[in-house]
Amino acid sequence: MDESAKKRALALLEKRDYSRKMLLDKLTEKGTSPEAAAEVCDRLCELGVVDDARYAALVTRHYAARGYGARRIRDELFRRGIPRELWDEAMAELPDADDTADRLLRQKLRGWDGDEAALQRAQNYLLRRGFSWEEIRGALERYRSENEDLI
Repeated sequence: MDESAKKRALALLEKRDYSRKMLLDKLTEKGTSPEAAAEVCDRLCELGVVDDARYAALVTRHYAARGYGARRIRDELFRRGIPRELWDEAMAELPDADDTADRLLRQKLRGWDGDEAALQRAQNYLLRRGFSWEEIRGALERYRSENEDLI
């Protein structure tokens, strides 16, 4: 095993967690040969230092806590190179999307005076955060029913 690749990998992992693919990409980006980087990554996975399932759960919790929807979290898992077979287990920890969408919608529409343009902007905001159309539609219906006096 290439000692410089191992040292570089451990130095990277001291600062933060990485998925296997991200670590492999980072090592090759820093000049390690692809073969040596793959060998180091495989060994670190065997030892449990790099664990894609644990990293997927970490990413999911982080983005869920920041108010992102399932679609956006899946995009992040894909971008970070987490194998798809680990996504469902990590996504099982997500809080209820309806509660999150309702909370974000109330924040965006605080002081809403019935302006449809503001409602459209809030809808687009939820869409960008990774909520499905069904989740957004449900949140808007619940918001409208709570604020019927403004409509």
